Amino acid sequence: MRDAVIVLDMVNDFVTGTIAAERAQRIIPSLRDELLPAAREHGIRVIYVNDAHRPEDLELEVWGEHAMQGTEGADVIPDLTPTEVDDVFAKRFYDGFHETGLDHHLRSLGVDRIIVTGLHTNMCVRHTSASAFFHGYDIVVPEDCVDAFSEDDHERGLEYLTDVYNAEISSAADISDEWENRAT
Repeated sequence: MRDAVIVLDMVNDFVTGTIAAERAQRIIPSLRDELLPAAREHGIRVIYVNDAHRPEDLELEVWGEHAMQGTEGADVIPDLTPTEVDDVFAKRFYDGFHETGLDHHLRSLGVDRIIVTGLHTNMCVRHTSASAFFHGYDIVVPEDCVDAFSEDDHERGLEYLTDVYNAEISSAADISDEWENRAT
């Protein structure tokens, strides 16, 4: 089994900017201090997939202008800055696979299980997980590494992921422990 960690939309506009989710602050420590360092230590690829919108994007009609391509709002937050070994993909839709080349990249790495993290459990995490499911990947969602605008949105998102895509709900610590056990 080969894993990759997908970090969705942990960008300035979603965390502290124009459409900030205050609850995003809750998942930063689990990502920064537990999951991402463990992934890198064990040779697990970390892949950031971030909104980088153009003025004609349909999503802007729903959410207004946010995370515009080339702006600071579309940059990963400083607490989670990608390292030189991480990959970064730009997306223009909720789904991290749609027109990004992510599936091809994962297949070239031999990945068959993805750990989906970031924002928002009921939107981008959900749509990215849908594509992962349809492309045949196993899906793990550490609940302390995803969140949404509200607890209800978050909980309903997790329930949907398990019911519809057979996602395994886990935690950053449990995934880190699994990687450690695999290494020994």
